[in-house]
Amino acid sequence: MPDDRTFVTELATALGMLGGTEITEAVKLRSPEVRLSDEQWDRLEDLTSSGTLGTDAHAAFENGRAFLDSPDALRGRRPILVEWTGGRRPPGDEVAPIDLRVDHVFLVSCKYLSANIANPSPARLFDGLLATAGDWVRGDWYLETAPEELKKLYLACKRASGEPDLPDDPVLLRPEDRRRLRRALPDRSLPEDARPAYGELCRAVSLASAKRWNEAISRFGNPEQVLWRLLRIGSAPYYLLGANTRSPLRLRISSPWDWRQEFRFVSLEVAAASAGQPQVDWVGTYERRSSRRQASVRGHIEVRWSHGRFAKPPEAKIYLDTPTDRLPGYYPLCTSLRGPDVPVPEEMCMADTQRQLFDDLDNDWSDWAD
Repeated sequence: MPDDRTFVTELATALGMLGGTEITEAVKLRSPEVRLSDEQWDRLEDLTSSGTLGTDAHAAFENGRAFLDSPDALRGRRPILVEWTGGRRPPGDEVAPIDLRVDHVFLVSCKYLSANIANPSPARLFDGLLATAGDWVRGDWYLETAPEELKKLYLACKRASGEPDLPDDPVLLRPEDRRRLRRALPDRSLPEDARPAYGELCRAVSLASAKRWNEAISRFGNPEQVLWRLLRIGSAPYYLLGANTRSPLRLRISSPWDWRQEFRFVSLEVAAASAGQPQVDWVGTYERRSSRRQASVRGHIEVRWSHGRFAKPPEAKIYLDTPTDRLPGYYPLCTSLRGPDVPVPEEMCMADTQRQLFDDLDNDWSDWAD
């Protein structure tokens, strides 16, 4: 089940698409266009009226209203149906993180104040290149890539935990053993005697992960597709509504076909990084076809235990370091100056929006160039 903040922002975005001026009033109406159970409506009403998530709810509601008014989206036409995925993964091979589907056609992802775009298993990323199905290791990535370093760290933590009856090998840990060890360790730091071993684990996992990733990219021979998956470029265009630390995000995301009309892939480079956890950095370089200028998009992968140290196998947290609204293939939604009842022609608004975006980038190219 989504946490409270995710639940509120996604559904407030949906309700904003129906019009209206205030989120709490929109929730009370319980419009049938948004398909929710009575329990979900009750939860949404409690959360939006409590005040603790009021700012987030208002921002999300305004994003929905902007989507309704935009000539690039609904063009002022009130939707008939807004479906919420509720955090459920789609059954097909789709990389786009869709949270809302409007009138069976418009696909919308909601992302508020987070640069973390996905949390796949490390093997699915480094060996499977983010495919949704394939033959890769399903288990503990630390055991797979750095078994000796993991055992050394585990034994140091076991000694510091005061739990001598835990097994001597991390492979033998049962779920209850993992819970005991996690509770016995400090919340925010490792025991002092275990820190050197953790540093060795970080280096080993980072190097092995980068090596496996490079090998998989070379073996399958399609680094452009890997970059698209890292950028969440899906098989069909979709929209991103959310916020970063600077401003609202109201973006149209291109498909691979659209992306190639504007850009040419140049390279994808990955390398082990030195950080406070196992990390792999990545840099995608591309060329804008209209100007022949090259630019780069950057990100990194943090390989961390899920739910705390030793609790569950590690996951790969994918982060974008380039601001979301400066990613290639991400275009700002046009806002109609005539009001929602008189939409602006799509070709006029979208062309002007893209031209202005590219002009702005030319004027501030130092932020893009290597």
